[in-house]
Amino acid sequence: MNYLIAVLSDRIKAEEAYTALEKANIPLQQVSILGKGYKTADEFGFLDPSREGRKNSIRMAYWLIPFGFFGGYTFDAITGLDTFAWAGTPFNHIIGGFLGAIGGAMGSFFVGGSGTLLQGASDDLPYRNRLNAGKYLVVVQGNDFIKNKATLVLQPLKPENLQGYVEN
Repeated sequence: MNYLIAVLSDRIKAEEAYTALEKANIPLQQVSILGKGYKTADEFGFLDPSREGRKNSIRMAYWLIPFGFFGGYTFDAITGLDTFAWAGTPFNHIIGGFLGAIGGAMGSFFVGGSGTLLQGASDDLPYRNRLNAGKYLVVVQGNDFIKNKATLVLQPLKPENLQGYVEN
């Protein structure tokens, strides 16, 4: 799916752009206005990077915590280290497993979650920031023909930013 996203400074300009697209016979089912009083980023489908980071972190934790426990238990059993002499042999292995599970949890947080939190999940973050700053977005979805026609209609309105995207 192709997208054309125009960033406009206020509601009046966003409505003017919507009206111009309507007059140019662009199907209104393929045109959306995002901003205060219209669709939100979540309603439109922009990704929230913090939510995606949490989902990635939890998804990785399902695998890394048990794997860390098994790895810690096995490492302690193979090496024969008596790290916690007070615990005895079987509990020493179990403590090693718990320490490995803690390492797996840390790995799922730092690798699965924090990378997305710091970098953002995609190109959606700058548009989210503009919506939070009170700007409006006019988004046109469709094939190349509709996107090119909408570009010709929106350029004379001098949006702050006009950018096309192709979603894979």
